[in-house]
Parts: sequence; structure tokens; C-alpha cells
Amino acid sequence: MTLPSSPTIVDYPSGAVESSGTVLHREVLGDGRAAILLDRTAAHPVDSAWPDQGPDRGILVVDGLIHPLLDVIVAATDGHALFVGADIPVRKGTEGWTFVVAHLVDGSGEIAEGDDVEVSVDEEHRAGLSVGHTACHLASLALNRALADAWSKDVATDALGTPNFDALAVDTTSILENGSRDDYRIGKSLRKKGFSVAALDELDAIAAVVDAQLAEWVATGAEVRIERAGDGLTDLREWVCDIEGGARIPCGGTHAVSLSALNGIRVTLERSELDGAFGLTMRTSVAAAD
Repeated sequence: MTLPSSPTIVDYPSGAVESSGTVLHREVLGDGRAAILLDRTAAHPVDSAWPDQGPDRGILVVDGLIHPLLDVIVAATDGHALFVGADIPVRKGTEGWTFVVAHLVDGSGEIAEGDDVEVSVDEEHRAGLSVGHTACHLASLALNRALADAWSKDVATDALGTPNFDALAVDTTSILENGSRDDYRIGKSLRKKGFSVAALDELDAIAAVVDAQLAEWVATGAEVRIERAGDGLTDLREWVCDIEGGARIPCGGTHAVSLSALNGIRVTLERSELDGAFGLTMRTSVAAAD
């Protein structure tokens, strides 16, 4: 059994939806699916450590035969065994471990180590997620700004220098096609940091402020890009948007190439309960450009 010793080269940060690669390893999992590891791929995987953006849809083509992707997921190996998704026992960067992209297909398919593979991603699905992810970052920045006066103490700031409510309170984020959902937990720890829950009394008014800020940013048509330290799966990648001198957020997902890809962004805010604590849900929706 040969397992990779280098992270998968990933092409999706540049927006690629097609790639050519070679099978480095094939392993049938307990559920009958086969994990196919390639030297490079355009398919974006879901990362169980922070599964905000789900996997790309698409196919692998080997010798003219089509193998639908059942899942695309981050996996890791210590050189002796392969661990997929939530079964990974270590964090990225752990010495002696290599993180890779596992393409899951029907285990009965004939794909072997050394085979040449064409990866083809569903462009419409990818575009929807990319727009949704870009809008998610913008909405978080706009929400932070709308709640800037709710803090009585100094806390960490976001990419535009505003108190970072999003990072300090977020529990889960889900990137959707042309939208997203963020669930925030407003518990004792956030209050101790100086956040006033009373600032959330008028959610409709806050949403209106957020929408107005989003409209201002979208109107600029600013460029969006992913800057990365290298081509490997685990190399640092950052979302960069040219608004207000430039906003930069670490991110492993895919994105629109400019704000001109969005006709508009709107949010709704609603109270919720999260593990017995006060919660806030922000839903972001995007009108894609014609």
C-alpha cells in the first residue's frame, strides 16, 4: 500500500473546475466506497475540522469511463494508514502527517494506482457556493460594524479594524448556494469580554444597517481573489477583497472573482437558542448577477 508523502496540489483556489492528475493511492473503505488520492485536483473537499463549505460535485474520468464523485473530503495519513474526515486523529501541521484530498467513488469501479484521471467539477454548483462564501465574509464584516458600539472592552478586531463579533461568537457557519447561515452563541464568555446583549434588542434595525453597508460594498464591484503561500492543500490561503483599502481573511474555500458577480446581498437576523444559551442566527442571501 503506497500512501502520499506530500499534500495534494489543489487548483480550486484559482477558480479551476477541471484538472488532470495521477492516482497515487486507492483504498476501499468500510462502507464500500473507494477513496481515490490524486497528486492534484480541482475538486474542493469538505474539511470535517470546519465544514463550512461542502464538497464540490463532479466526476472522475479514467480511460473514458465516468466515475461520479460521491463525496470529496479531507483525509490524512501517517504513512501507514489513511484516515478520512472525522476519523483524522490529529490537527493539520502535526509532524509526520500528510493531509490529502480523498475523492470518494463507487468501490466497484476499476481505478488503479498510476491511472491518469481527469477531474471535472459541476460549474453551476461551484459558482453558487463561491458567491455564497464571498457574501458570507462580507456579511460578517458588515455585522461586526453594525455591532461595533456594543462593546465596553477592547477585543480582537476583524480585517477592517472593527471589534470581531463574528469570530468571537460564531458557533457554526454553513455556506449555501447563493447564501450562507451563521449561528452565534451569546454566552457568559462573550459578556465577560464586554459585549452588551441589549445591543441585539432591535434585530430588524441591525439587519437594515448591515444591508446598507453590503449594498455600498457591492456597488464598488471590488476585485476578490485568493492569495496563497503555496499550491498544497495545507498551505495558507487568504480571501482578499479590495474594499476600504483591502480586507484579508484566512480561508480555504472558493469565491467569486469580484463583487460584480453579486447583484445584491440581504441578511435576516433572528433569535435562537443554542445549547441552552442565547443565540443569534444570520441568514445571508445573494442575488447572483445576470
